[in-house]
Amino acid sequence: MIRRLSQSLVLAGTAAFAVLALAAAHRPAALSNVSGGLWEISMSAAGRNATKVCLADPLALAQYEHRTASCTRKVISDKPSEAVIHYDCPGGGFGDTKMTVLTPRSMRVETQGISDNAPFNYVLQVRRVGDCPAR
Repeated sequence: MIRRLSQSLVLAGTAAFAVLALAAAHRPAALSNVSGGLWEISMSAAGRNATKVCLADPLALAQYEHRTASCTRKVISDKPSEAVIHYDCPGGGFGDTKMTVLTPRSMRVETQGISDNAPFNYVLQVRRVGDCPAR
């Protein structure tokens, strides 16, 4: 009985690791040198009216318009410093986003799609300004 339970736990652990590895494989290589932290997000190249957001993974910026939704993402193109991601959200929202990594602390995010039955199209200038504040 204990041996069977032990084998089940090993198999479950292996399956969980495989799922995690598969999820990690879908992260664009373009973002490999970009880390989570406190990011400043602005629609102005000069950084005016910036919003600060703590992100565990900057890939979340790919669906900035739908940041509160649980969307599925698919990497369409992945170059050394640029990734194009398509995402679909429950309720019909979707988008296409081009993330251009300028430096590991600076990106340009061009996004367009449909949100609340209306089109959107804008460019974000984002830069990492530090670590997230401790809670």
